[in-house]
Amino acid sequence: MDEQKRLLLAVVLSVVVLVGYQTFFVKSPGPNNQPQQVQDRTADQVQESSPYVSEYKTMPGVVPQPVEPQKKKHRTISVSTPLYNIAISEYGAAVKNFELKNYKQTNETGSPLKQLVSEQLVSGTLFFELEGQSVPGLKDAVYTAKIDTNETSFFEGEKTIEFTLETPQGIVVKKIFTFKADSYMIDCDIVFQNGSAMPLNDSLVISTPGFYDEETKKRSRFAFEGPVVLIDDEYTAIKPDDIEDKNTYHGKIDWAGYTERYFMTVVMPKKKEDGTANDARLKLSYANDMVTNNYIRKMDRLDPGQQGGYSFTFYMGPKSQKILGSYDNSLKNAINLGFFNIIAKPLLITMNMIYSVIPNYGVAIILLTILIKLIFWPLGTKSYKSMNKMKKVQPLMMEIREKYKGDKQKMNQETMALYKTYKVNPASGCLPLLVQMPIFFALYRMLYQAIELRHAPFIGWISDLSAPDRLFHFNFAIPMMQEPHGIPMLTLIMGASFFLQQKMTPTAGDPMQAKMMMLMPIFMTVIFINFPAGLVLYMFVNNIISMGQQYFIQKKFS
Repeated sequence: MDEQKRLLLAVVLSVVVLVGYQTFFVKSPGPNNQPQQVQDRTADQVQESSPYVSEYKTMPGVVPQPVEPQKKKHRTISVSTPLYNIAISEYGAAVKNFELKNYKQTNETGSPLKQLVSEQLVSGTLFFELEGQSVPGLKDAVYTAKIDTNETSFFEGEKTIEFTLETPQGIVVKKIFTFKADSYMIDCDIVFQNGSAMPLNDSLVISTPGFYDEETKKRSRFAFEGPVVLIDDEYTAIKPDDIEDKNTYHGKIDWAGYTERYFMTVVMPKKKEDGTANDARLKLSYANDMVTNNYIRKMDRLDPGQQGGYSFTFYMGPKSQKILGSYDNSLKNAINLGFFNIIAKPLLITMNMIYSVIPNYGVAIILLTILIKLIFWPLGTKSYKSMNKMKKVQPLMMEIREKYKGDKQKMNQETMALYKTYKVNPASGCLPLLVQMPIFFALYRMLYQAIELRHAPFIGWISDLSAPDRLFHFNFAIPMMQEPHGIPMLTLIMGASFFLQQKMTPTAGDPMQAKMMMLMPIFMTVIFINFPAGLVLYMFVNNIISMGQQYFIQKKFS
């Protein structure tokens, strides 16, 4: 197999892997303050340390009865901080609305704030109940918010709001939220006061549902969306389609929740005194386009007259390396860039460091590309030297092909002899390209998932590096092009750079291979037409630098 065939194979394989590897390699099974750590507490410990508990007298002879909240009126309490607006309903004490003040839904003028609780989540998120229904109807009960107004705001410090439910059997349930002005972390204490005549012995369930339809499924092929968990110190993304085969996970759970491409909602239970996570279960369900991630934790037995509580931290916010990295916990592991995460994470950190000096992510991508090319400059030089040698022996190879076109074995023998005589190694041209492929795949994942690029402008018509570039917007569809429809100017320029680079590359001796190689720029342009502008920018700059290096080598050794 000659040099051109190897190069063709390498390029085709890289494109195929680029488009499909997410499907095959996704694994299935401004904050300054630190979040509250999470750990179990016995009834006596809670009584000593929690300011939210009070003594309750036992009510003998009371039989548990389900609550009928639908007959009661309920309020929605809205809280505004410098970072977000949150709305919590007295119905289920669930989060019904969560808007991020620093992020918009789209990049359009007048776009509303980014909403983390979709309208399909009619019950909201971060609601809880007991697995064995020892206290029936907690999820659908109407709590009483201990606040006079329906709306409140604060701009510094903390604010606490308590939601209380008194059940007919004498059990009081409290869900106490503590909001911080400078953090996306929300502390939550769930307290039980057993004033009944029977012990409470059950498991606590906290749910983080997500809407997962066919459109979400398509997006998830490139950047995972769905249930995630850090269990036994290992990040695990669970494909909803796999839930039917396995819906329960056991282990030490640091956090669990639901992730989108750029944002996530997770539950972090308080750790034990020794800093280890609690043993717990994760139980999932997927039906009617709804995925529910249930964190289940066994409660300590609560006898009549006792009270006990459990502490959690909720995170609802961006998957930002800078933000999550500022917390002293394991939540930073939620930024997982797939199979090449070990390479992609340093690239993300480096890009952000460049941005801190030059506040333009387009420029940061260009400088990052130059840095990567400098690191791999010796490998590139070796590859172009090999191509240059191949170009010199190309006429002799064509003579051999013509002379022995009826004898493949003799043709291969003479070709190998030619390589040996002129000290040409066909593999030396392809090997450097193969070595650099992990860098390309890592960059692809990083640039596709980095929230830093979301709605980040570059120059001119490129107003969002996380979206495909479009010069002008058309009101009609274009085949193979995702919305918005327009002229993919940067992608076309990148395709032209592929064409020029192809013209500089030695032509294949086989006419069929030569035609296929000339079609490769068109093929790559079509592939990249729906890729984020940041990735297209990287490929364009990479091609320009590669052509410069190739030209230099050809002039020097010609």
